[in-house]
Amino acid sequence: MDDALKHANRRLTIKLLLMIVAATGFAFALVPFYDLLCKVTGLNGKTGESVQIAQASKVDTARWVTVEFTSTVMPGISWEFRPAQTRIRVHPGEVTKISYLAKNPTNRAMAGQAVPSVSPGWAAQHFSKISCFCFQRQILKPGEVREMPLVFFVSPELPAGVQEISLSYSLFPVSG
Repeated sequence: MDDALKHANRRLTIKLLLMIVAATGFAFALVPFYDLLCKVTGLNGKTGESVQIAQASKVDTARWVTVEFTSTVMPGISWEFRPAQTRIRVHPGEVTKISYLAKNPTNRAMAGQAVPSVSPGWAAQHFSKISCFCFQRQILKPGEVREMPLVFFVSPELPAGVQEISLSYSLFPVSG
């Protein structure tokens, strides 16, 4: 009976270890799947990559959308980071340029990466960035001040009932 119990325990241990490996693999597979889902649906306010200006050719001059800009500096980076203007009214389809301002008040060079989020989240699929400082990490020298441009448009396919969209950037420290 002792050998049968050892054999049963060994089989159970192997099964449990396989379950742990499978669960870990599944968790790692969810990350790219979630990113793809967010990119396709605009879920969680994630906006897509840059787009070509040709896609923004149809301007709906019959209506206005207010775009509000905000910023958050995450722990670990001591920058001052804010939009140059906090609100702007645009016609859907109209290409617009605004800027965010960043300052490194420290005495050492620092790198940061801005991550965008659009609210309401489902509206992210209607907010397109043509050019954005958020596409690459930014390195500021000690005391450096930089104007960081953003060129965007709101899709004319944005439902007519939507009159306001918020674009928020969270600035994270980047090491290396």
